[in-house]
Amino acid sequence: MGVNVEVEEKTELKLKGSGADILIQSLKEQGVDIIFGYPGGAVLPIYDALHRNPIRHVLARHEQGAIHAAEGYARVSGKPGVVIATSGPGATNLVTGIADAMLDSLPLVVFTGQVASTVIGTDAFQEADIIGITQPITKHNYQVKSVEDFPRIIKEAFYIASTGRPGPVVVDIPKDISNELFKGTQEQSKVNLPGYQPTTHPNYLQIQKAAQLLSKAEKPLILAGAGVLAAEATEELKAFIERHQIPITNTLLGLGTIEGTHPLFLGMAGMHGTYTANTAICDCDVLLNIGAALMIG
Repeated sequence: MGVNVEVEEKTELKLKGSGADILIQSLKEQGVDIIFGYPGGAVLPIYDALHRNPIRHVLARHEQGAIHAAEGYARVSGKPGVVIATSGPGATNLVTGIADAMLDSLPLVVFTGQVASTVIGTDAFQEADIIGITQPITKHNYQVKSVEDFPRIIKEAFYIASTGRPGPVVVDIPKDISNELFKGTQEQSKVNLPGYQPTTHPNYLQIQKAAQLLSKAEKPLILAGAGVLAAEATEELKAFIERHQIPITNTLLGLGTIEGTHPLFLGMAGMHGTYTANTAICDCDVLLNIGAALMIG
């Protein structure tokens, strides 16, 4: 994934202090109002900065509890959940929650502590390759190499986590980078990642093809997933199925896109779904998938 940023505005952000201070100030710039976490040696500078630049912090009893709480926050608010954990076991305790957020399309920005840059790769105390571990289960991840990169990386991380199909982004922070003083200025810029261009506008030719298929279908069916809820499009979906009288089923995470008592609702599909819904999926001649990820296996 490309990470080049085009600077379109020359206004400078007034950031000062250590890398940890820059992190907390940048989180405020992103509108972060709550952080879930559990402290440890590699992130103590970040917790000191959090004390100097307060944002509400929810102290979990275990890192996995912190990331699942952040998932709940993201699911309810639609905003990225923010998590902080220390290096080694602190970071690896987040893996289940990161994978869950990736599968459920939940926006998370996860900050992990790391051993000092000078000893990365030496099997230092509580060192773990969290970048390698989480690469298959994140939209993207970063390891901060310079304190000057902090503001840019944080802005990109929130952009990637919350645009397109939402998901988790990991930012790994060596302890010496957290302690290093930020000496430069950071220009405000619009994020432009050439390797990451999520589709935000529909392809009207494809919509026309779908409409033609539906118009000719004898047994059409709609499968609605959590994407409908994320897009706040439940009313539009209801109007569509009622206008065209197309029955509908839900994925587990799509429950709530249509009321359970609606006459066109066949119940939930899938392993724990209803017989009616699963039979309808097998027997339909056109299946219109709206906001659900299809996984083969």
